[in-house]
Amino acid sequence: MTAWHEVERAEPEFAQRVRALFDAHRHKTIATLRADGSPRISGIETVFEGGELVFGSMLNARKGADLRREPRFALHSATVDPVEGSEAQWPGEAKISGRAIAAGPITEGSDGDRFHADITEVVHTHLNDEATMLVVEWWTPAHGLRKVERE
Repeated sequence: MTAWHEVERAEPEFAQRVRALFDAHRHKTIATLRADGSPRISGIETVFEGGELVFGSMLNARKGADLRREPRFALHSATVDPVEGSEAQWPGEAKISGRAIAAGPITEGSDGDRFHADITEVVHTHLNDEATMLVVEWWTPAHGLRKVERE
């Protein structure tokens, strides 16, 4: 299992940028797989807690049922448009994918399921300093941090 603290240990500056994007807004989007294999997109809230990426699902929610049956997920930070004329200041967007590990019931608030992320990939997409190229940086446990720039 790859926990968030392992990303932070391997690539602290990269992990800090990704976490800032996830922490900037309360609501994120998660993709799960339905029983028939088709994708489902749902709103979700996440927290970084004790070196783990943690999220939950309300009692009887479809995303929780999806994750209990098929744990693969893709999580996307909130997306904001670059400000025209200040594109180089755009912080970008972040994605984390992996497998949801059931961690028992939610202990605060309404009933539901709590999950920890077993991380398989972390991505930060942003613009270069001149705002002339799209920069995609991604980290995996097997290959570490990689980067590609595209016009």
